[in-house]
Amino acid sequence: MSDTTARALELLNLLQTHRHWPGPELAERLRVTERTVRRDVERLRELGYRIESSPGSAGGYRLEAGAAVPPLLLTDEEAIAMAIGLRIAASGRLVSGAETTLTALAKLERVLPSPLRRRVNALADAVLPAGIQAGAAVSSEVIGELALACRDHERVRFAYTAASGAATRRRVDPHALVPADRHWYLLAWDLDRADWRTFRVDRLERVEHTRVLFEPRPISPEEIEARVLAARGYLRTPAAAEIVIDLPLDRVREAFGPWAQGAVAEGEQRTRWRAGGHDWRDVMYACSWVPEGVTYRVEFGAGGPDEMREALERMLAAVS
Repeated sequence: MSDTTARALELLNLLQTHRHWPGPELAERLRVTERTVRRDVERLRELGYRIESSPGSAGGYRLEAGAAVPPLLLTDEEAIAMAIGLRIAASGRLVSGAETTLTALAKLERVLPSPLRRRVNALADAVLPAGIQAGAAVSSEVIGELALACRDHERVRFAYTAASGAATRRRVDPHALVPADRHWYLLAWDLDRADWRTFRVDRLERVEHTRVLFEPRPISPEEIEARVLAARGYLRTPAAAEIVIDLPLDRVREAFGPWAQGAVAEGEQRTRWRAGGHDWRDVMYACSWVPEGVTYRVEFGAGGPDEMREALERMLAAVS
């Protein structure tokens, strides 16, 4: 294989693995001049790959969808079979490797011509994996764009509708996509709020790529999991209660970490924290998180938690 051919293949691989490449960075990666990069791009275009170029300081190259599946990769039927398989794998809410599935799906669908993409959508809607309960509908285009932004560390903007119905425009550094409880969640650093935020992907739309790259902030897999679980727990649930804790808000946030989501100050020395779950046992478990020695009260809705009181009385009697 000639150096020119090897370099063209390396260039193609780079274009497929990132949404957008600045010209100088491509030249540095390939150890050639920017003029050589332009020539190699022209060679790939002659082979049928549609590569968009943009001038200026923020310019560069990106791989576009073509009129046909790019040559030497997959036949139409192979591309359709692979895309459907990836769709089903993603809808299965994989415990690990979910982002890999999504980025592979996004990469494939980005180069599929429109007729093949329509066939994939139609077949994927008709073929569902056994035993999987569907969550809220999620746009494959939105989740694919977010997966690429997480992988490439690219800042994005999007419209978001909260559970309350409030609509906002968010500007974030996306970090991870996480499947949980039949839904997809995006964990991102919210630039306007200067803090981590978790977004339900089905409530998110109109993703805009800024082409601004960011340095990822350190966060452990355990904290990612805790923040997503906390976001799930903050949903309106049948056994909702509010725990009024005799601690300032900053101390509650320090003690509860991401589980302090939704906590609000009630005066300088007291915090109101919403807790709940599928039944009163989840509320009782939430109470156990209050730091030792700190007094608090629990406020339920009308009628009060009779089952919880009865269970606690029996526990006290058993311990005594």
